[in-house]
Amino acid sequence: MKIPNRIQPLVDDGLIDDVVRRLKSGKEADVYTVLCGGEIRCAKVYKEASQRSFKQAVQYQEGRKVRNTRNARAMQKGSKFGKKQQEETWQTAEVDALFRLANAGVRVPQPYICLDGVLLMELITDAEGLVAPRLSDVMLTKEEAIDDHGTMIRNIVRMLCAGVVHGDLSEFNVLMDANGPVIIDLPQAVDASANNHAESMFERDVNNMRSYYGQFAPELLETRFAKEIWALYEDGKLTPESVLTGEFAEDTSKADVGSLLDEIIAAEDEYYDRQRALKERDFND
Repeated sequence: MKIPNRIQPLVDDGLIDDVVRRLKSGKEADVYTVLCGGEIRCAKVYKEASQRSFKQAVQYQEGRKVRNTRNARAMQKGSKFGKKQQEETWQTAEVDALFRLANAGVRVPQPYICLDGVLLMELITDAEGLVAPRLSDVMLTKEEAIDDHGTMIRNIVRMLCAGVVHGDLSEFNVLMDANGPVIIDLPQAVDASANNHAESMFERDVNNMRSYYGQFAPELLETRFAKEIWALYEDGKLTPESVLTGEFAEDTSKADVGSLLDEIIAAEDEYYDRQRALKERDFND
């Protein structure tokens, strides 16, 4: 096929030999299968901000670190240069997350390089060597659903231990290769400790997985892994080996404000009584 303009620089640099076909067109990028030194890989071409249908970008960018203070100021001002830097930050977020997660043992595509808004990475294939299907296109038995859900939860835990929340995880952002689910599409990944929306995004990610696998194994719909995992994370007790139950008991106790005020007043009265007693003793002495 004709080589897309955005991929041409990688061809000129010898990083890509040829473009096989367009694999899909998504809300933030177009994905192509490409030939690289005899191997078939994947090239993800990010769309410009004006073309992306992915909304709430500011919410996802909160907490992302920009090392260069000049660039950070330009991004805050929204200048032309700042918008360019913001786009580069958005585009490199996925490759940064992929390298971090791959090193943490999370099942994600192996990234190679991101150049001029094109991310070159591993192509995920099925047992026959064909492009792996999305989870949304796969039918599962009850046993397979329970097993794969457990695998997903374990990968989500590893992600959080690495400080990353996917932010848009669903059955449409998971591929199924010969060994099970592989998590994809991470340009909106957020820093778990630096983004004020991280907890709600994490809960949505986990519950999306629960809802999907729960179609095949209804008992999964009763689990509360999101709350359990986040509570362990907040307490600094979460590890990739943490034993999970899928159960979580909410703290339903409400503060008794009236009793608390009574205790404060009683403590104040006791304090002033002591002060008066001391003054009287000093006076009598």
